[in-house]
Amino acid sequence: MNADVTSNVDPATAVDLTAAADEKPAAPGHAPAAPRAKNTRTLIGKVVSDKRAKTITVLIERRTKHELYGKIVARSSKYHAHDEKGEYKMGDVVEIAESRPISKTKSWVVTRLVQKGITV
Repeated sequence: MNADVTSNVDPATAVDLTAAADEKPAAPGHAPAAPRAKNTRTLIGKVVSDKRAKTITVLIERRTKHELYGKIVARSSKYHAHDEKGEYKMGDVVEIAESRPISKTKSWVVTRLVQKGITV
């Protein structure tokens, strides 16, 4: 940067603005993109089927209040989860995490075994 005699700016503390002009500015109204931790949904449920290759079916039960009558009712959902090694069996309680779609119906991956199922 050229030091001008008539300028009130000290050349030692002057900031070069040409380097900042090369960077792409953030969109108006948005903060610059910063890396942040990804929050993935995790659920805990019981394995109800392990018949398919590398896939288990996990039953998730939750208790909710009925909208009209106020009674606590049990609601359930089944999710297909990816089990690469085929190590989880029926009756096991596992934790599954949301991931990218692996197939048409499978977008969850088993992350850990919570409780081993009881074999009879």
